[in-house]
Amino acid sequence: MTSPVVHVAKHVLSGALLRGARQDVRTVARGWRWGRRSMVPRSAEPYVPAQTTEPFPTAWARTPVATVVRDGLQRFGLRPLMHSGITPTVRGLDVLDQLVGPVVFVANHTSHLDTPLILCSLPDTWRRKTAVAAAADYFFDTWWRATSSAMVFNTFPIERRSGSMSATPGDLLADGWNVVVFPEGTRSPDGWTRRFKPGAAFLSQTQQVPVVPVGIRGSFAAMPRGRGWPVPGRPAVTVRFGEPLLPLVGEGPREFGARIENAVALLVDEDATTWWDATRRAARGQTPAMSAPDTAQWRRVWDQTRPPVVRTTRRIWR
Repeated sequence: MTSPVVHVAKHVLSGALLRGARQDVRTVARGWRWGRRSMVPRSAEPYVPAQTTEPFPTAWARTPVATVVRDGLQRFGLRPLMHSGITPTVRGLDVLDQLVGPVVFVANHTSHLDTPLILCSLPDTWRRKTAVAAAADYFFDTWWRATSSAMVFNTFPIERRSGSMSATPGDLLADGWNVVVFPEGTRSPDGWTRRFKPGAAFLSQTQQVPVVPVGIRGSFAAMPRGRGWPVPGRPAVTVRFGEPLLPLVGEGPREFGARIENAVALLVDEDATTWWDATRRAARGQTPAMSAPDTAQWRRVWDQTRPPVVRTTRRIWR
C-alpha cells in the first residue's frame, strides 16, 4: 500500500514533468521554422532593395489652364464656403508689400482649416502663385484625394515618415512659386503646437528665399481633429502674418528653425494680447511657449476649444 507522502511526491513530480514538457514544446515551436521561413541565415541572404513608389505627379496642377480653374474654385467656391462656416480675421498682410517672392510661408498646424485659411487670406496675386506641402501618406494615398487636393489647393506630396523633404519644394521656389510648409509635420491632436522640424529653415537657406511666419489661432476650436466641418455658430479664427526672416551668416538650419518657431509664437502671443505686450515679453525672452502644458489630455483639449476673442480697431471717422 502506497503511503500518502509517496503519492503526493509522485503527483508533484508528474506535474513538474508535464510543465517541463510543455515548456520544451513551446521552445521548439518558437525556434522551429515550420517551413515558413528560409533556412538560410538572414545575414547570408542576398540584399534586396526596398520597394519604392513614384510620387504622385502634380506638375499638371500648375499649368496655366489648371491655375485659371483653381483660381475660380478658390474665389467662388472655397472662400464663400469657408466664410459660411467660420468668421476669419486676417492681420499683417502689409508685410507682403515689401516682398516680391517667392517666399516660404511657415505656420502652426492644428486643423484642416489651416490650408484654406492661408490661401484665402492671401491677396489674389500671391494666392495664384502659392503651393502647399501636403503629407504623401494622407493626401496622396488614393488617386481621387490626390487629384482633388492638387487641383483645389495646389498641393504637392512630402514624405514625412522618412524625415526628409523631397526636391519638389526647391524646384517650385526656383520656378517662382511660393510654398506653404507646416513644420510640425502633422496636425496637433490637442490644439497645442508640436516642435518645429528644420525642413523649412533648410529650404529657405538652400534656396535663399525669405520665410514669412504665420500665426493661426482658433482653427482647432473651429474644426478639431476628427471633424469634417466646422462647429456650429461660425466661430472666430485669426490669421496673422509676420515680418519676413532670412538666415543669418553662420546660422544652421536648427538655429534658424528655432528662430522661425519663436516668430510664430510671437504672432500667436500678439494676437492673444497686444503688439506692445507681446513685444515686451519677446525682448525679455518670455514669449509664452506654444507647446502643450504638462497636464491631462482632456484639459489641454478643453483649453484649446475656446475661440479667440477678436479685438476690433476703434473707428474715429464714421
